[in-house]
Amino acid sequence: MPFISSSLLLACTLLGLGGVKGVTAASTLNLNPSLRDILNKAHQGPLYNYPTSFTQGIVPKGIHSHNDYWRDVPFYTALSAGAISTESDVWLYNGTLYVGHEQSALTTTRTFESLYINPIMDVLKRQNPTNSKFLSSTTHNGVFDTDAGQTLYLFVDLKTDGATTWPFVVKSLEPLRQAGFLSSTNGTAFTSRSITVIGTGNTPLSLVQPISSRDYFWDAPIPTLNSTFSNITSLVSPIASADFAAVFGPVFGTSMNETQLELLRAQVKTAHGKGIKLRYWDQPGWPVSTRNGIWRQLRSEGVDLINVDDVEAAAGFSDGAGDW
Repeated sequence: MPFISSSLLLACTLLGLGGVKGVTAASTLNLNPSLRDILNKAHQGPLYNYPTSFTQGIVPKGIHSHNDYWRDVPFYTALSAGAISTESDVWLYNGTLYVGHEQSALTTTRTFESLYINPIMDVLKRQNPTNSKFLSSTTHNGVFDTDAGQTLYLFVDLKTDGATTWPFVVKSLEPLRQAGFLSSTNGTAFTSRSITVIGTGNTPLSLVQPISSRDYFWDAPIPTLNSTFSNITSLVSPIASADFAAVFGPVFGTSMNETQLELLRAQVKTAHGKGIKLRYWDQPGWPVSTRNGIWRQLRSEGVDLINVDDVEAAAGFSDGAGDW
């Protein structure tokens, strides 16, 4: 059973995230009382703790936390499930980026900085301690203790005018930039770091592609990678996305038909041939058997990020997960 560190469990408890699953508790095991007592008291001292244990035991998974800001605790919920990709819709008002699906959902406290930049920085500081006598150089570990080299994809979906909003997004990344946590390109090579920022929604390609040296990227459209956007490379778009329903139409039963599969395989081949990963959004969410069947099929056909609304089910932490 997966283990979640006492630090992350405490953080989730304080933040009101009561749905964290997969936590190994000594009290749930049929153990000798003396052994149970040792296990229960182990983390009261320093012996069984270490500096980067905040995300201890969380296995990174090819999951994209769709509309992540709708979760009880944005970012942390998906992190606890092992999602390697998350998403924030942003609206620019008076120089501040607010987070929400539509204007009526915005509040003054729910900002891109408060819900994403600050929490991500906090986790990365935990995973990259600077006060250790064992370090010989600065580290750039990612958010996952089990795989420090795994980047976290941060999709920023612009809802207001792209040309006006995007410069504020770039500016908001400054704490991550100054700490050296952002993946980047110099125009000829890609350097992977802790966080890979992908502009989507109204993000203008014209504010990304012409800039050879940058630490942000663009979400390309999958269906036109071999036509309109055939000049897009992985240095512009490490990941491309598309509306599943618009591309493939409805799914009846628990799997795509042969015509749909043929199209999917062609798109996977084109994207992967360019070194670009794929993500499809607006997949069937119900019935659950259909949802799980599509998840399974997309994964087996090589889709890199499975777009999900129920991250616990996708991670296998709930009864609705099935065996997808």
